[in-house]
Amino acid sequence: MRIDIITLFPEICRAPLNASMMKRAQENGALDLHIHNLRDWTNDKHHVVDDAPFGGGQGMVMKPEPIFAAVEELRGEKRKTSNAEQSRVILMSPTGRRFDQRIAEQLSQESRLIIVCGHYEGVDHRVVEHLIDEEISIGDYVLTNGAIAAVVLVDAVVRLIPGVLGDEQSAHDDSFRGGLLEAPQYTRPAEFRDWKVPEILLSGNHAQIAAWRKEQSKKRTRENRPDLFRE
Repeated sequence: MRIDIITLFPEICRAPLNASMMKRAQENGALDLHIHNLRDWTNDKHHVVDDAPFGGGQGMVMKPEPIFAAVEELRGEKRKTSNAEQSRVILMSPTGRRFDQRIAEQLSQESRLIIVCGHYEGVDHRVVEHLIDEEISIGDYVLTNGAIAAVVLVDAVVRLIPGVLGDEQSAHDDSFRGGLLEAPQYTRPAEFRDWKVPEILLSGNHAQIAAWRKEQSKKRTRENRPDLFRE
């Protein structure tokens, strides 16, 4: 998968996406990551990317020209056509569809993502209307800029690409797969400060362990995320 991130703060994306699993994904060829500075697509000497909103109001709004120029150059096209390289353009925005594991799984099937990071009071709405494919929010709260949100989205998506995780079952067993949170996990020592690992996990009976984990997964979901729970 190729992912292009367009942001005013490339350094925010580079550090976390060049470590651990994301670094491995790039080294083994599963991820082709490109992080771009939006100011590279400005034409004035001050590299202006924002302006005051029409109609008044606080803050500044990101101008459409640099964003259109960046996405169109990266796509290699001037408008959406059937001959354009297949790519999905996403705007990270608090007004977007709320990101979850299901969306991460869908996006992991794409061959290319172009992610535009919002900032200030948002972007000129013509970007939303005529350029991007969808807006995505990582939660019901506001961040200082969309680069932080983009890192979260990229990590969640890329780890689902075959070959990225050391054990493919790891992604399958993640929380939110099947609408439930992951069951509790334990490791050595079997007893720590008089707190013992559940005996069932030491039994070697894989069928009983699987059943225990399923019940614990339901219990954990009821307690922590009842909004997710379905019998």
